[in-house]
Parts: sequence; structure tokens; C-alpha cells
Amino acid sequence: MQTEKITERIVSWLHDYAKNAHVKGYIVGVSGGVDSAVVSTLCAMTGLKTMLLEMPIRQNPDEVSRAWEHMEDLKNKFPNVEASSVNLTPAFEQLYSTFQVDEEKFPAEKLAFANTRSRLRMLTLYYYGQINGLLVCGTGNKVEDFGVGFYTKYGDGGVDVSPIADLYKTEVYTLASSLNLVESIQNAIPADGLWDEIRTDEQQIGASYPELEKIQKEWGTKTESDYSGRDLEVFKIFKRMNRAAQHKIQPIPVCDIPEEWR
Repeated sequence: MQTEKITERIVSWLHDYAKNAHVKGYIVGVSGGVDSAVVSTLCAMTGLKTMLLEMPIRQNPDEVSRAWEHMEDLKNKFPNVEASSVNLTPAFEQLYSTFQVDEEKFPAEKLAFANTRSRLRMLTLYYYGQINGLLVCGTGNKVEDFGVGFYTKYGDGGVDVSPIADLYKTEVYTLASSLNLVESIQNAIPADGLWDEIRTDEQQIGASYPELEKIQKEWGTKTESDYSGRDLEVFKIFKRMNRAAQHKIQPIPVCDIPEEWR
């Protein structure tokens, strides 16, 4: 993987996009994970204003600690970077009580509220982005965005630009190493941070990112009959999640009206 060329391309792309959009730079939600750490670093490298926002909601202390270790590291390296925290727990608790959650009656509410955390963060990023003249920079990678759809629609999927969406998760980790990110970020186990307890991505999906990437790279060229053992298990997981995520992956459908009816 030609990390230098990829880094230069993304940084240049981000810089040019912001200039053409007549904005000052980017705002990035920093979670303590590798994706947001890589994206925020690439934004900082543009030389444009880069605002890092940590948005805890009932957050695990380890995630908060990693996020701030990374943000302080970037602030020390780049004068164009500023970082702050907005505690969204009170707002989340207010929503929780307003919606009168009854998880026994509606089991889907647990997942709905996990997604609500992500959507509350999206709202926050756009608020601070707008008042500071910044675009919201997405942190989704290729497997999450176009493989299994492991993101929240209009949550972390609600962004202005997606600079690493053509990179697999393993490639993001390679970039993290080449960018010399703090060790805690490079060693962090992927987790979405949307639950009261820690749930890793692998636990939720049922497969690791390298396993999913193998299937995605062969998607459309191989069928179920080409796999066996663990590969077959992962193929079925990928197929099920990819099918269920088409409403996220495909553009929003528009009902066309014939011109002669107008």
C-alpha cells in the first residue's frame, strides 16, 4: 500500500473541496477509534481550520481518554487544530425520558436508542460546523459504508464528505501507522461506542474486518457455493447485512413523475 501517495491524495482532495465550497475547513467527531483519528489527522494536514469534537453519551472512560490523547497530540502538531468536548449525556437522557422507553414492550427500542446517540452527535457536528463555517467530515470506511452498512443512517452517515470511504479498515490501520498516531489509537479494538456496555464491532457483526474484506473484494465474482467453512459463514453474514443495508448504500429513491402529467 502506497501510504504516502494515498495520504497526499486525500489531503489535497480535502483541501480543494473545502476551497471550492468556500468554507474555512472541517469539523470531525472524534470517538477514540482509528477511523476518526485518521480522518482528523488528514484534515489537519490540509492546513485549513480543523475542529475536533468529542461528544460523550454515557461514554466509557477508555474511549474518552483515547479521544483526548489523540486530540492533544494533534493540537501539539498542528496550529490549525482546535479541540473541545460537548457532553451530550443530559440531552440524551432528556430524549430517553421524553420518548418513554419501554424495552420490554418494544425490544427494537434498544437499537433505536443506540442509533439516536449517533444522530444526536450528527446534529451537534452540523450545529458547530455551521456556526464556524466548516464542513462535517465523515469517518466511515469502505466495509462499513458499502459492504455491511455498519453505520447509522443520518447519524455517522450524515456527512458532507467521506475521505476514507474507499479504504478498507485494514488499510485505515496502515495509514494510522504511517501517520504515527498515538499507540492507544492504533491498538484500539473497533467499537461503535453506542451502547452502555462495550460491544466491539466484531461481536456485533459476527466477523472481523479482515474476514469481511475478503468477501467484499470477491463480491459479485463468487457465489455461496464457492465457499466453505468459516469463509462460508462470513459470506452469509456479509450477504445478509449487505442486503439489509441497501437503503443506506443506494441513493435515496425518487419517484419520477412523467413530464406529460405536469
